[in-house]
Amino acid sequence: MRRGYIVIDNHIHYWDASPENCNEYGHRWIKCFHAYHKAMTPSDEYLWDLEFFRKAPEDWWMRTLFDESGIDVGILQPTHLKDFFNRGFNTVEQNAEVWRKAPDRLILNGRVDPRDGEAAIEELHRQKEQYGIRGLKLYTAEWYKGSPQGWRADSPEAMRLYEECEKLGIKNLHFHKGPGIDPLTLDGFDVGDIDGAAVAFPRLNFIVDHVGLPNLDKFCWIAVKQPNVYAGLSVAVAFGGKRKRYFAETLANLLYWLGEDRIMFGSDFYIWHPKWEIDVIIDFQMPEELAQEYGVTVTETTKRKILAENSARLYGIDLEPIRQRAAETLAA
Repeated sequence: MRRGYIVIDNHIHYWDASPENCNEYGHRWIKCFHAYHKAMTPSDEYLWDLEFFRKAPEDWWMRTLFDESGIDVGILQPTHLKDFFNRGFNTVEQNAEVWRKAPDRLILNGRVDPRDGEAAIEELHRQKEQYGIRGLKLYTAEWYKGSPQGWRADSPEAMRLYEECEKLGIKNLHFHKGPGIDPLTLDGFDVGDIDGAAVAFPRLNFIVDHVGLPNLDKFCWIAVKQPNVYAGLSVAVAFGGKRKRYFAETLANLLYWLGEDRIMFGSDFYIWHPKWEIDVIIDFQMPEELAQEYGVTVTETTKRKILAENSARLYGIDLEPIRQRAAETLAA
């Protein structure tokens, strides 16, 4: 817990961008990540140099996530990028290494590429059987066998994947729909292709990580009519450090269009330190003029839903044992 709030971080990574794992594009990728880290981190206390940022020690990763930040459950989101990284950037197998060391506090999501056809379906079954995955992280702008052409979330190949997800009970589909990361293009992450997919599969949850930024309006117009589309706050919440007004406007829009039951906290650790991002939510007060214009408020209930309860509902996480452990710790 952090400051009395249960925290489920639904967007964390454990990556390897060590120099020997990078090709030319991998170096560009991690430098772009690090530029976002420097631009949005509000205090030198939470800044890391590029060499550390490339591949952090596992014990530091665990300590920062759980001890320093107070995260109760973290959801590992893989990003393979094997066109940029020799062994992959943040593969399911890499994530599984840390997941196995804290299976009661980490959830491992899977990753497949629908362009692989039936091989993708076979891989989906393997990950479900081997790891018990409850969700997928999908990257529509990802290169494919040397080609910079991405894929669409509403393509026939993607629809075939969703059919199989539904059969296997893999209900939570996370899509990166937000900032471009060099050399991937911004257009490759356009949020418009979520619409048809969400319409076709109403029993699946389409979690739009980064809320479509910078195309927030487009995301909101899709989400308002599709109750199975959710807002993942990773990246968006990081604006609450230095650009508080921008974050307030983003949250006001999300509350206006989606309501407080479909917004979920994610830190994108370790692009940023989760501790200060959690505090952005805990300390947040909606500016009065935005509250009046949008007709929204941010209450303690709102914060608890964003920080934990909404993710717990989608992932079937029982919060009561977490509350009991916290109470026992305080009593001791």
